[in-house]
Amino acid sequence: MLKFINQYPQKLAVTIMWYTPNCVDGGDWTKKGWWNLAPGQSAVVHGGDLSDINRYWCYFAHAADGAFWAGDLARQAPSRAFDWCEWTSSTDSTQIGYRMQDVGDHDDLDITLTP
Repeated sequence: MLKFINQYPQKLAVTIMWYTPNCVDGGDWTKKGWWNLAPGQSAVVHGGDLSDINRYWCYFAHAADGAFWAGDLARQAPSRAFDWCEWTSSTDSTQIGYRMQDVGDHDDLDITLTP
């Protein structure tokens, strides 16, 4: 299970990306978003055993005040809800940077987003 916890003082939006060999639209990863979390709120964004899928999971989060939690895996994402293969895009997409998270052999992981 992958859960995000918002400990930031503003609403956050979170997207994730996980290993999906031979994703139907190309690439080996699927990206999905957005989960909107009010301060203090949490959300389970994947309910399965993380390490059974892959050791690495990716995420990106941003707040209305411009704060963000990012990495260097550049992919396109729209501001609306989506569930796409990693290279799928649209005219309303922008580039974001996913952060890679090593879950090791853990089944579950809580990621707390803090200032």
